[in-house]
This record gives sequence, structure tokens and C-alpha cells, in this order.
Amino acid sequence: MLQSLGWMVLVGFILAGLFQKFKLPGLIGMMIAGMILGPYGFNLLSDKILIISPELRQIALIVILLRAGLNLDLKDLRQIGRPAFLMSFIPATFEILTIILIGTIIFKVSILEAALLGSVLAAVSPAVVVPRMIHLKQMNKGQKHKLPQMIMAAASVDDIFVIVLFTSFIGLLKGQTFNLNIFYELPLSLVSGIACGFGFAYLLTVLFKRIHIRDTIKVMILFSLSFFLVGFETEINTLFPFSGLIAVMTLGMGIQAFYPILASRLLGKFAKIWVGAELFLFILVGAVVNLKVLTSITLIGLGVIIVALFGRMIGVQMCLIKTPLNIKERLFTSIAFLPKATVQAAIGSIALSQGLAVGELILSLAVLSILFSAPLGAIGIDLSTNILLEE
Repeated sequence: MLQSLGWMVLVGFILAGLFQKFKLPGLIGMMIAGMILGPYGFNLLSDKILIISPELRQIALIVILLRAGLNLDLKDLRQIGRPAFLMSFIPATFEILTIILIGTIIFKVSILEAALLGSVLAAVSPAVVVPRMIHLKQMNKGQKHKLPQMIMAAASVDDIFVIVLFTSFIGLLKGQTFNLNIFYELPLSLVSGIACGFGFAYLLTVLFKRIHIRDTIKVMILFSLSFFLVGFETEINTLFPFSGLIAVMTLGMGIQAFYPILASRLLGKFAKIWVGAELFLFILVGAVVNLKVLTSITLIGLGVIIVALFGRMIGVQMCLIKTPLNIKERLFTSIAFLPKATVQAAIGSIALSQGLAVGELILSLAVLSILFSAPLGAIGIDLSTNILLEE
């Protein structure tokens, strides 16, 4: 296992550095490192690592959501509330419907299998979007209409929305009956998650103000609480609808609201933690990719992904109707909502691990969407920032 960790760190950072030299996202190099080291490559990773990979990917998602929450100011959210709310589900819905429409024809799968595929592909990537929006906020770009904050908030909730749909679709495919309660359980889970996150944030800030604790210990406390919120989500859901991931993000938002000085200090800590979390997240998803299946569907898969992205962009533009954003800002928002990575890495292999016939197709398209859209979105954001946004 120790040798596996050594290979992951060494090869992962080398390939990530090479991609960054060419102004491409390092996460692509990390994913390729996983393909090289994994069972379909040179098989240098221990089975023990692969067994716990879902938990490691979940930890990386928690880091992303805490960072996003610590960067979101409630005053800014009030200013961009309506479009941020609409963007948290309309673009993903448009993309899923597009994939259902063309996926059933091209891949000869059922409507439900196409919906499951769409729910995996539809989420925007906080791993690509959040760090760039944080950077734009620090550069004071797009602050007239709080554009980075709007995109960060919408992208984070978009992921929760898609994960809830994914869970419902996979339950149906495994033979469970459709539960109409989802239509009220989803909003209730969001409300309870928000209330829980802010409640714990308030209690923690009271504790941190009264008792001197090192910032490193505070980070560990936030992590521990986040693990409990996500880990106990299933048990809590037997009592009432609850979203642990939303609670984690609003925990960070609460710290920002009640103790902004601490939030700014903790952001530096989490930025360093993300360096390692990102490495493990993308290497582990690359490790489970069957290269034969991936290469067999590359051209057709890219076509489906590109058409679905156009569907997403239409959804984004619909959300921005009757907003004060100008044409350039609207275009930038569409570009910022293109990249895929985090959720695809976190849930792309679940259908395969649960023995569903469509599992390998979903995993291969999830990886293909990351390889295509992550650099496209990252480069698009980086190149268009100075052209489309004003200080």
C-alpha cells in the first residue's frame, strides 16, 4: 500500500506538472497517471487503495464544498439570489434531457439508463470552477454583479441536485419503485441541510471566539464535523430528508458570515489540503477506467457530450433572462459552466461497481467528459477573463 501511495504521488505530480506547463489543467495529468498505474495499465496500485477509493473521493468533495462555502458571502448571495437559484438546477436539467433524447438513440439504452447517464454527466465541476472563481474574486473581476460568487454558489448546489437525481435513478434501475416523495424531499433536504450547516457554524464560531484553538485544529474540527454530516446522512434520512453535502457547504458559509476573519485564514489551510485531495481524487478515478471501452466510444461519446453541452448553455442563458448582466458576462457564465470533473470522478464508477449493465458505458463517458470539458472549460475561463470581465 505504501508503494502504491508513492507511485501515485510521484507519477501524479510529474504528469500534472507537464500538463500545467502547457497551460492545461493538472487534473488531466493526474487522471492519466491513474490509467497508467491502475489495473488496466501497469497494475501498480494495491487493492486496499482501490477498495477505499470511494471514501477518498468523498473527502475530496468535502474539501471543495468547504472551500466554496468559506468564499461565499451572504450579502453577495442576496444580490445574485434569483439567477444563482435558477442556475443550480435548470442547466443540469437541460443537459440531462438532451442526453436522454440522443442517448437512447445512439447507445440503444433505455430512457432510465440514459437518465442515469445524464445525471452523471450533467454536473459542473467545482474542482475546476471554484478555484478560478476564488481567483477572480481576489482580482476583483466581475464584482459589479458578483459574477464569481453567483457561479460558485450555483455550481455547488448544481452538484447536490444532480447527485440526488443520480441516487433516485440508480435506485429505480436496481428494481426499487419510484417514490413520488422525492418532489418534496428534495427541497426539504436542502432546507434542513442549510439549517444544520448554519446552526453548527454558529456554535463553532462561539466556541472559537471564547477558547483559543490553533487554526490547524479548527480545520480538523471542521473536517470531523463534515465527515459526521455526510456519514450520518443515510441514518438521518430515515427521520427526515437531509443533505449532508449542502450542510457541509453552508457550514463554510456560516463561518464566513459569523467570523469572516477566521474564514479568510482557514481558506489558506484548505487551499493546501486541496493539493493532496485533488491528486487522490483524479488518480483514483483514472485507475478504474477500462481503456478498451473508452477508446471504442471516443468519437460517438464526444459527439453526445458536445451536443449536451450546448443544451446546458441554453439552460444557462434562460436563467440569466431579466438580469443586469451584459452580453459578455452572460457568455462568460456559459463558459464557466462547461467543465466536468469532480462529480463525474466521485460517482462515475458507482453504476459499474453495483453491477448495472450500463455501468462501463457511464464510467467511460464520465472520464471522456472530464478529458474533454475540463481543459475546454479551464482554458475558456482563463482566456476569456480579461476579454469578457471588467474590474
